Amino acid sequence: MNDAYIYDAVRSPRGKGRKDGALHEVTSVRLSAQILDAIAQRNGLEGHAVEDVIWGNVTQVAEQGGCLARTAVLASSLDERIPGVSINRFCASGLEAVNMAAAQIRGGAGHGYIAGGVEMMGRVAMGSDGAAIAVDPSVAMETYFVPQGISADIIATEYGFSRDDADAFAVESQKRAAAAWAEDRFQKSIIEIKDRNGLSILGHDEHMRPGTDMQALGALAPSFKDMGETMPGFDKVALMKYPHLERIAHVHHAGNSSGIVDGAAGLLIGDAEFGRAHGLKPRARIRATAKIGTDPTIMLTGPVPVTEKILRDSGMEIGDIDLFEVNEAFSAVVLRFMQAFGVDHARVNPNGGAIAMGHPLGATGAIILGTLLDEMERTDRETGLATLCVASGMGAATILERV
Repeated sequence: MNDAYIYDAVRSPRGKGRKDGALHEVTSVRLSAQILDAIAQRNGLEGHAVEDVIWGNVTQVAEQGGCLARTAVLASSLDERIPGVSINRFCASGLEAVNMAAAQIRGGAGHGYIAGGVEMMGRVAMGSDGAAIAVDPSVAMETYFVPQGISADIIATEYGFSRDDADAFAVESQKRAAAAWAEDRFQKSIIEIKDRNGLSILGHDEHMRPGTDMQALGALAPSFKDMGETMPGFDKVALMKYPHLERIAHVHHAGNSSGIVDGAAGLLIGDAEFGRAHGLKPRARIRATAKIGTDPTIMLTGPVPVTEKILRDSGMEIGDIDLFEVNEAFSAVVLRFMQAFGVDHARVNPNGGAIAMGHPLGATGAIILGTLLDEMERTDRETGLATLCVASGMGAATILERV
């Protein structure tokens, strides 16, 4: 079985997912094409150099529909003989694209792939594609469906995280992201996004609020309290599933939850023969990948069982991992991960995360994997794990090993 290696990782800055966001004029296809072009140019790829482009995006309607991956290939400088496939594992789509590429390479189905994802949340609204688990009463009632924000508050209630705990984590994310940008830690992966005239649109993550403090966050009202306690009353649904809880503590709000942003990211994955053919040196080996299903109501606990699974499958222990990237969908998600494994916060998201910089759904998995690799190289660490919680109750993870 062939080893799968990462040869390059590229991402856009994350723009505010609003009409006044810097990337709002750029379509999902054009942003994806800029990422594909950057990977090709940085690595001297010509002709039918890769087997496929595997591209994650979550809201697959309108401009993000119709196999966006293939359209992005055609809009880029890549050879038209390279196909494309769009995938959707909700928030883990970008990571799952990489994991699928690695599996194809291990199985001998081609020597090289480009994998990643995109989400233009300011142009294609989250949820606008509909979802049976949320809108079909027969499914929603059977699964005790609640919105993700309620799920995050259930985690906080179940595992004892206070509003102060969630806010303190968010403040630290902002501080770390600001420090990372001040020290140019993202320089290796970030590309400047330009308009059709070649003029710069965005070169910096736009969502950050580096001046955030506990006082500012303390003034924010809980975002999910009304939908939980009044109509439609999702707290009652949750308490039917978890009757041991007296009530749901609503601790999450816009300041300690991931930001709605636009962005894209891609990685160049290949076997050893691919590197030799193109004169490229591998940066890391994809040692293991994993996915798992979890309770669909609490929904966002997936990083814990999927990490247990990937460690078990790879014969490793938590102490064998030097660095972690755990997507900051909500503060409680990462707090629960650190609690479950007793991991020092210094080893988790050292450059901040989605609370500070935003969570472009289909791209985030690819973003955090590239961030993990850059940080492993910067700090001379050998192993790293990236993981995300996933809507409707799933988890995904990848372990990297430097070479």
